[in-house]
Amino acid sequence: MPNPSPTRQAPAPAPPRAPRRAWRSVLLGGLLIMLTVGAAYYLRHQVQLNRYARRAWATFTKGGLTGREKTPLLAGYSVHGIDVSAYQGRIDWPEVARHNVRFAFIKASEGATLRDARFARNWREARKAGVLCGAYHYFQPNRNGQVQADLFARTVPLAPGDLPPVLDVEAANFHDVAVLRREVARWLRLIEAHYGVRPILYSNHSFYKRHLAGHFDAYPLWLAHYEVERPALARSKWIIWQHSDEAYVPGIRGVVDFNVFQGNFKDLEALRVPPPPAPPKLPTPRARHR
Repeated sequence: MPNPSPTRQAPAPAPPRAPRRAWRSVLLGGLLIMLTVGAAYYLRHQVQLNRYARRAWATFTKGGLTGREKTPLLAGYSVHGIDVSAYQGRIDWPEVARHNVRFAFIKASEGATLRDARFARNWREARKAGVLCGAYHYFQPNRNGQVQADLFARTVPLAPGDLPPVLDVEAANFHDVAVLRREVARWLRLIEAHYGVRPILYSNHSFYKRHLAGHFDAYPLWLAHYEVERPALARSKWIIWQHSDEAYVPGIRGVVDFNVFQGNFKDLEALRVPPPPAPPKLPTPRARHR
């Protein structure tokens, strides 16, 4: 007799699938939370984020700039200036001078060892073009103030008629504000003794208010404060206002910091490094009578 056909077993039921709608709800809920948090963060920091975005775009498109773009001068001030570093690349200083840039602060050094790669050229060419010049040091709070002062003094050949030296204090990588203030004071004191002129202190508004206000009032203040009609500090507190970090000046391809001086050009000239004191006159020897 033929063998009977084997009995076929019914296939095992597939494991239940998680409902797709639940996963979609979780995903959409997460995206909604991210969008809400992102929108709240943007609304709180939109001025800063917009500025970063514009600077990033300007850097990205720098190859397409001609170096002839121009930002209008800030109304209400007669003395305008810029500050530059190696970031600006090669600068056509005669062209810059032709567009009402009366003064320039040029980065010379940073921390304990860094010298700006374009300082010597910028210093020479800006002065040759007739721009009133000063130099600045970017302060690193985790470095000794005397070491940083020594680097600046070895780098910058300030002469009578130049603008005072500047200390740029805005780096927030420090743990003890008392140590920061002590080393800043050391730099300022040593540089004043070296050049015979009181240095200028530079900082942005929030950093200055939080860490420096009330501790360095004897020094002229150069204040950075953007996206405002006027600095929040009283006019008696500052002498130079950096009102933009994304300006265009013919002769520079890309953005540059724009500043105004509070006063006229003669007031600015009064800040310059003074000439050395004249040697005392020796008494005229009396003629001997025979």
